[in-house]
Amino acid sequence: MFRREVKPLGEILMKLLRDEGLETPLQQKRLIDAWETVAGPMVARYTTEKFIKNQTLLVKITNPALRHDLTMMRTQLVRRLNEQVGALVITDIKVY
Repeated sequence: MFRREVKPLGEILMKLLRDEGLETPLQQKRLIDAWETVAGPMVARYTTEKFIKNQTLLVKITNPALRHDLTMMRTQLVRRLNEQVGALVITDIKVY
């Protein structure tokens, strides 16, 4: 008789995502979706575009004063967004 190695389903799914090259895009999607939670609903109201390029989150903000405030809070936002996802997905934020 042989013994089977029992693994949690979450561990099996993460290995499958990693092997198929889908782990990073999934984490990027989660990070973009977390923007409203981390930045807040008022900031989300003035956000029109969000995308990730070369580990940098690019966010288009329509309010110039808010854009300046968010630029000053970049490092805090990067840390909080990465914590929300549970992985190092981005290293910088550019607000334009």
